[in-house]
Amino acid sequence: MAIEGWKAKARNLKLEVDALYLASKDRRVPWYARVVAVAVVAYAFSPIDLIPDPIPVLGYLDDLILIPLGIALVIKLIPVEVLQDCREKAALAMKTGKRKNWVAGGIIILIWVCLFAFTFYYLSGMVAKLKR
Repeated sequence: MAIEGWKAKARNLKLEVDALYLASKDRRVPWYARVVAVAVVAYAFSPIDLIPDPIPVLGYLDDLILIPLGIALVIKLIPVEVLQDCREKAALAMKTGKRKNWVAGGIIILIWVCLFAFTFYYLSGMVAKLKR
């Protein structure tokens, strides 16, 4: 019984993230809410976490705390009628199984690669200065 409850919560969380993704593309949503929504959705779907999952207990805290907090913040920023419309579209897309956006996935991966490249470049410059 408890496992079914967790599965239902996980489905609801995925539905909320999909609805936020749809809301981030809706022109009725204020620009600042769209920016926060994109950040939350990108972090939720990103394979890279702030705290790596292999670290016991702490690894899952960001998934259990940061993502729901981000979702709660964005929900407060989006107009109710727009959010309801996006939830209905997300539920329909989940039932039909048509939610695949390879472009968005590619952009997220590109952003992470650029961040790693910038970090590597920056750190290698610092190490070179220390060797002098």
